Amino acid sequence: MSLSARQILEALVSFPTVSRDSNNALVNWVEDYLAGLGIVAHRMPNEDGTKHAIYCSVGPDLPGGVVFSGHTDVVPVEGQDWASDPWTVTERDGKLYGRGTCDMKGFDALALHALQRALTANLRRPLQVALSFDEEVGCVGAPPLIEHMATRVPKAEAAIIGEPSMLKCVTGHKGGAGFHVHVRGHEVHSSIMHKGVNAVMEGARLIAWAHAKNAENRSKSPSMLAAVFEPPWTTLHVGQIEGGTAHNITARDCRFGLDFRVVPDEDPEAWKTEVREKAIEISAEMADVHPGAGIRLSPYFGRLYT
Repeated sequence: MSLSARQILEALVSFPTVSRDSNNALVNWVEDYLAGLGIVAHRMPNEDGTKHAIYCSVGPDLPGGVVFSGHTDVVPVEGQDWASDPWTVTERDGKLYGRGTCDMKGFDALALHALQRALTANLRRPLQVALSFDEEVGCVGAPPLIEHMATRVPKAEAAIIGEPSMLKCVTGHKGGAGFHVHVRGHEVHSSIMHKGVNAVMEGARLIAWAHAKNAENRSKSPSMLAAVFEPPWTTLHVGQIEGGTAHNITARDCRFGLDFRVVPDEDPEAWKTEVREKAIEISAEMADVHPGAGIRLSPYFGRLYT
Protein backbone atom coordinates (compact mmCIF):
# COMPACT_ATOMS: atom_id res chain seq x y z
CA MET A 1 0.00 0.00 0.00
CA SER A 2 1.90 3.01 -1.29
CA LEU A 3 0.48 6.46 -0.56
CA SER A 4 1.70 9.96 -1.32
CA ALA A 5 2.57 12.30 1.55
CA ARG A 6 -0.57 14.30 0.71
CA GLN A 7 -2.75 11.19 0.94
CA ILE A 8 -1.21 10.28 4.29
CA LEU A 9 -1.79 13.82 5.55
CA GLU A 10 -5.44 13.71 4.48
CA ALA A 11 -5.91 10.47 6.40
CA LEU A 12 -4.22 11.77 9.55
CA VAL A 13 -6.15 15.06 9.60
CA SER A 14 -9.45 13.21 9.19
CA PHE A 15 -9.06 11.81 12.72
CA PRO A 16 -10.17 14.46 15.32
CA THR A 17 -7.43 13.64 17.80
CA VAL A 18 -7.98 16.57 20.17
CA SER A 19 -5.89 15.94 23.29
CA ARG A 20 -8.93 15.38 25.50
CA ASP A 21 -10.08 12.51 23.25
CA SER A 22 -8.71 9.13 22.17
CA ASN A 23 -6.23 8.84 19.32
CA ASN A 24 -6.67 5.10 18.90
CA ALA A 25 -8.46 5.31 15.54
CA LEU A 26 -5.51 7.22 14.06
CA VAL A 27 -2.98 4.83 15.57
CA ASN A 28 -4.93 1.85 14.19
CA TRP A 29 -4.75 3.44 10.73
CA VAL A 30 -1.01 4.07 11.02
CA GLU A 31 -0.40 0.51 12.20
CA ASP A 32 -2.36 -0.89 9.24
CA TYR A 33 -0.56 1.43 6.82
CA LEU A 34 2.84 0.30 8.10
CA ALA A 35 1.80 -3.34 8.00
CA GLY A 36 0.87 -2.85 4.35
CA LEU A 37 4.48 -1.80 3.73
CA GLY A 38 5.76 -4.83 5.62
CA ILE A 39 6.84 -2.75 8.63
CA VAL A 40 6.19 -4.02 12.14
CA ALA A 41 4.97 -1.25 14.43
CA HIS A 42 5.08 -1.14 18.21
CA ARG A 43 2.32 0.43 20.31
CA MET A 44 2.50 1.91 23.79
CA PRO A 45 -0.76 2.60 25.68
CA ASN A 46 -1.46 5.25 28.26
CA GLU A 47 -2.66 4.14 31.69
CA ASP A 48 -6.27 3.43 30.69
CA GLY A 49 -5.66 2.41 27.09
CA THR A 50 -7.63 5.30 25.61
CA LYS A 51 -4.52 6.55 23.81
CA HIS A 52 -1.51 4.95 22.20
CA ALA A 53 1.89 6.00 20.93
CA ILE A 54 3.25 4.15 17.92
CA TYR A 55 6.77 3.71 16.56
CA CYS A 56 8.80 1.58 14.19
CA SER A 57 12.34 1.07 12.88
CA VAL A 58 13.52 0.16 9.38
CA GLY A 59 16.99 -0.60 8.13
CA PRO A 60 19.85 -2.38 9.92
CA ASP A 61 19.24 -3.55 13.48
CA LEU A 62 21.98 -1.52 15.11
CA PRO A 63 22.30 1.68 17.19
CA GLY A 64 23.14 5.11 15.85
CA GLY A 65 20.15 5.80 13.64
CA VAL A 66 17.83 8.77 13.25
CA VAL A 67 14.33 9.03 14.67
CA PHE A 68 11.65 11.28 13.19
CA SER A 69 9.62 12.29 16.25
CA GLY A 70 6.10 13.73 16.12
CA HIS A 71 2.85 13.77 18.05
CA THR A 72 -0.68 12.74 17.11
CA ASP A 73 -2.78 15.09 19.25
CA VAL A 74 -4.07 18.51 18.23
CA VAL A 75 -5.68 21.47 19.97
CA PRO A 76 -9.47 22.03 19.92
CA VAL A 77 -11.40 23.78 17.15
CA GLU A 78 -14.46 24.93 19.10
CA GLY A 79 -15.18 28.65 18.98
CA GLN A 80 -12.83 29.23 16.04
CA ASP A 81 -13.86 30.80 12.72
CA TRP A 82 -12.98 28.05 10.27
CA ALA A 83 -13.73 28.72 6.60
CA SER A 84 -13.60 24.98 5.85
CA ASP A 85 -13.99 21.66 7.65
CA PRO A 86 -11.02 21.47 10.09
CA TRP A 87 -10.96 17.67 9.74
CA THR A 88 -10.60 17.77 5.95
CA VAL A 89 -7.46 18.98 4.21
CA THR A 90 -8.46 21.90 1.98
CA GLU A 91 -6.10 23.60 -0.45
CA ARG A 92 -6.44 27.35 -0.99
CA ASP A 93 -3.89 29.64 -2.63
CA GLY A 94 -1.20 26.99 -2.46
CA LYS A 95 -1.68 26.34 1.26
CA LEU A 96 -3.18 23.33 3.00
CA TYR A 97 -5.77 24.04 5.69
CA GLY A 98 -6.92 21.62 8.38
CA ARG A 99 -6.35 21.10 12.07
CA GLY A 100 -2.84 19.77 12.45
CA THR A 101 -1.60 20.34 8.91
CA CYS A 102 1.23 22.38 10.44
CA ASP A 103 1.35 21.22 14.08
CA MET A 104 2.16 18.56 13.42
CA LYS A 105 0.46 16.00 11.22
CA GLY A 106 2.18 17.56 8.22
CA PHE A 107 5.51 16.36 9.56
CA ASP A 108 4.02 13.04 10.65
CA ALA A 109 2.84 12.43 7.09
CA LEU A 110 6.27 13.24 5.65
CA ALA A 111 7.96 10.98 8.20
CA LEU A 112 5.67 8.06 7.39
CA HIS A 113 6.12 8.64 3.68
CA ALA A 114 9.90 8.62 4.12
CA LEU A 115 9.64 5.02 5.31
CA GLN A 116 8.52 3.97 1.84
CA ARG A 117 11.77 5.32 0.38
CA ALA A 118 13.81 3.90 3.27
CA LEU A 119 12.62 0.38 2.47
CA THR A 120 14.33 0.46 -0.92
CA ALA A 121 17.41 2.41 0.15
CA ASN A 122 20.65 0.84 1.26
CA LEU A 123 20.53 2.30 4.76
CA ARG A 124 23.69 2.17 6.83
CA ARG A 125 21.79 3.22 9.95
CA PRO A 126 18.16 2.62 10.94
CA LEU A 127 15.43 5.17 10.29
CA GLN A 128 12.77 5.31 12.98
CA VAL A 129 9.43 7.07 13.30
CA ALA A 130 7.87 7.75 16.71
CA LEU A 131 4.45 9.36 17.22
CA SER A 132 3.42 10.25 20.77
CA PHE A 133 0.23 11.39 22.49
CA ASP A 134 -0.54 14.25 24.90
CA GLU A 135 2.08 16.65 23.59
CA GLU A 136 -0.36 19.56 23.59
CA VAL A 137 -1.09 19.13 27.31
CA GLY A 138 2.51 19.25 28.49
CA CYS A 139 4.60 16.77 26.49
CA VAL A 140 3.61 14.07 28.99
CA GLY A 141 3.48 11.27 26.44
CA ALA A 142 7.07 11.54 25.21
CA PRO A 143 9.10 10.39 28.27
CA PRO A 144 7.32 7.00 28.67
CA LEU A 145 7.55 6.53 24.90
CA ILE A 146 11.32 6.97 25.05
CA GLU A 147 11.55 4.32 27.77
CA HIS A 148 9.32 1.95 25.79
CA MET A 149 11.39 2.38 22.62
CA ALA A 150 14.61 1.63 24.51
CA THR A 151 13.41 -1.94 25.11
CA ARG A 152 12.35 -2.71 21.52
CA VAL A 153 14.36 -0.80 18.91
CA PRO A 154 18.03 0.22 18.58
CA LYS A 155 18.91 3.48 20.29
CA ALA A 156 19.05 6.36 17.83
CA GLU A 157 21.91 8.83 17.71
CA ALA A 158 19.84 11.82 16.60
CA ALA A 159 16.23 12.95 16.66
CA ILE A 160 14.46 15.28 14.27
CA ILE A 161 11.30 16.81 15.75
CA GLY A 162 9.09 18.45 13.15
CA GLU A 163 7.48 20.97 15.47
CA PRO A 164 6.72 24.23 13.60
CA SER A 165 9.60 26.68 13.89
CA MET A 166 9.06 29.15 11.02
CA LEU A 167 11.02 26.78 8.74
CA LYS A 168 14.18 27.36 10.75
CA CYS A 169 16.37 24.68 12.26
CA VAL A 170 16.23 24.72 16.06
CA THR A 171 19.02 22.82 17.79
CA GLY A 172 17.95 23.34 21.40
CA HIS A 173 15.07 24.37 23.60
CA LYS A 174 14.27 25.18 27.17
CA GLY A 175 13.31 22.36 29.44
CA GLY A 176 9.77 22.20 30.77
CA ALA A 177 8.32 21.21 34.12
CA GLY A 178 5.08 21.86 35.94
CA PHE A 179 3.09 21.41 39.12
CA HIS A 180 -0.60 21.08 39.72
CA VAL A 181 -1.08 23.34 42.76
CA HIS A 182 -3.92 22.71 45.23
CA VAL A 183 -4.25 25.31 47.97
CA ARG A 184 -6.49 24.13 50.81
CA GLY A 185 -7.97 26.87 52.99
CA HIS A 186 -10.62 27.12 55.72
CA GLU A 187 -14.04 28.63 55.08
CA VAL A 188 -15.51 31.34 57.29
CA HIS A 189 -17.61 34.40 56.57
CA SER A 190 -15.48 37.17 55.13
CA SER A 191 -16.49 39.48 57.98
CA ILE A 192 -14.31 37.33 60.25
CA MET A 193 -11.72 36.40 57.65
CA HIS A 194 -8.96 36.49 60.26
CA LYS A 195 -10.37 33.22 61.63
CA GLY A 196 -10.31 31.55 58.21
CA VAL A 197 -7.73 30.83 55.53
CA ASN A 198 -8.49 32.14 52.07
CA ALA A 199 -7.07 29.62 49.59
CA VAL A 200 -7.35 32.06 46.69
CA MET A 201 -5.42 34.79 48.49
CA GLU A 202 -2.80 32.34 49.78
CA GLY A 203 -2.42 30.91 46.29
CA ALA A 204 -1.94 34.44 45.02
CA ARG A 205 1.08 34.73 47.33
CA LEU A 206 2.75 31.82 45.54
CA ILE A 207 1.85 33.33 42.16
CA ALA A 208 3.21 36.71 43.21
CA TRP A 209 6.43 35.00 44.27
CA ALA A 210 6.70 33.39 40.81
CA HIS A 211 6.04 36.78 39.20
CA ALA A 212 8.81 38.33 41.29
CA LYS A 213 11.18 35.54 40.25
CA ASN A 214 10.47 36.38 36.61
CA ALA A 215 11.44 39.99 37.22
CA GLU A 216 14.57 38.88 39.05
CA ASN A 217 15.57 36.52 36.23
CA ARG A 218 14.94 39.17 33.61
CA SER A 219 17.23 41.64 35.36
CA LYS A 220 20.24 39.31 35.22
CA SER A 221 22.75 39.30 32.41
CA PRO A 222 22.18 36.08 30.45
CA SER A 223 24.93 33.54 29.97
CA MET A 224 26.25 32.86 26.46
CA LEU A 225 24.15 29.70 26.30
CA ALA A 226 20.96 31.36 27.54
CA ALA A 227 21.43 34.40 25.30
CA VAL A 228 20.33 32.49 22.19
CA PHE A 229 16.84 31.96 23.61
CA GLU A 230 13.87 34.30 23.55
CA PRO A 231 13.54 35.34 26.29
CA PRO A 232 17.06 34.53 27.55
CA TRP A 233 15.99 33.66 31.09
CA THR A 234 13.99 31.04 32.97
CA THR A 235 10.27 31.82 33.18
CA LEU A 236 7.56 30.73 35.64
CA HIS A 237 3.97 30.91 34.47
CA VAL A 238 0.39 30.49 35.69
CA GLY A 239 -2.21 30.50 32.93
CA GLN A 240 -5.38 29.31 34.66
CA ILE A 241 -6.76 29.54 38.19
CA GLU A 242 -9.99 28.50 39.85
CA GLY A 243 -11.36 28.46 43.37
CA GLY A 244 -13.73 29.84 45.96
CA THR A 245 -17.38 29.29 46.85
CA ALA A 246 -18.82 32.79 47.19
CA HIS A 247 -17.57 36.36 47.34
CA ASN A 248 -18.34 36.66 51.06
CA ILE A 249 -16.70 33.38 52.11
CA THR A 250 -12.98 32.75 52.49
CA ALA A 251 -12.10 30.27 49.75
CA ARG A 252 -11.68 26.68 50.85
CA ASP A 253 -9.93 25.57 47.65
CA CYS A 254 -7.82 27.13 44.92
CA ARG A 255 -6.21 25.26 42.03
CA PHE A 256 -3.83 26.33 39.30
CA GLY A 257 -0.88 25.09 37.28
CA LEU A 258 2.61 26.48 37.75
CA ASP A 259 4.94 25.79 34.84
CA PHE A 260 8.64 26.40 34.16
CA ARG A 261 10.68 26.96 31.03
CA VAL A 262 14.28 26.61 32.16
CA VAL A 263 17.34 27.78 30.23
CA PRO A 264 19.83 24.93 29.69
CA ASP A 265 22.58 26.11 32.02
CA GLU A 266 20.29 26.27 35.07
CA ASP A 267 19.30 23.30 37.19
CA PRO A 268 15.60 22.38 36.80
CA GLU A 269 15.64 20.42 40.05
CA ALA A 270 16.88 23.51 41.88
CA TRP A 271 13.92 25.48 40.53
CA LYS A 272 11.47 22.81 41.62
CA THR A 273 13.09 22.83 45.06
CA GLU A 274 12.63 26.60 45.31
CA VAL A 275 8.92 26.29 44.56
CA ARG A 276 8.52 23.52 47.11
CA GLU A 277 10.32 25.56 49.77
CA LYS A 278 8.12 28.59 49.11
CA ALA A 279 5.01 26.43 49.27
CA ILE A 280 6.17 24.97 52.60
CA GLU A 281 6.79 28.46 53.96
CA ILE A 282 3.30 29.67 53.00
CA SER A 283 1.72 26.40 54.21
CA ALA A 284 3.26 26.80 57.66
CA GLU A 285 1.69 30.24 58.03
CA MET A 286 -1.66 28.91 56.83
CA ALA A 287 -1.52 26.02 59.31
CA ASP A 288 -0.95 28.46 62.15
CA VAL A 289 -4.49 29.72 61.50
CA HIS A 290 -6.09 26.36 60.77
CA PRO A 291 -4.34 22.95 61.04
CA GLY A 292 -5.86 21.55 57.83
CA ALA A 293 -4.73 24.40 55.61
CA GLY A 294 -1.77 24.23 53.26
CA ILE A 295 -0.47 23.85 49.73
CA ARG A 296 -0.04 20.57 47.87
CA LEU A 297 2.19 20.36 44.79
CA SER A 298 1.72 17.49 42.35
CA PRO A 299 4.20 17.24 39.45
CA TYR A 300 2.36 16.59 36.20
CA PHE A 301 5.38 16.75 33.94
CA GLY A 302 8.96 17.29 34.80
CA ARG A 303 11.52 15.38 32.82
CA LEU A 304 13.51 18.16 31.29
CA TYR A 305 15.37 17.69 28.05
CA THR A 306 17.42 20.39 26.33
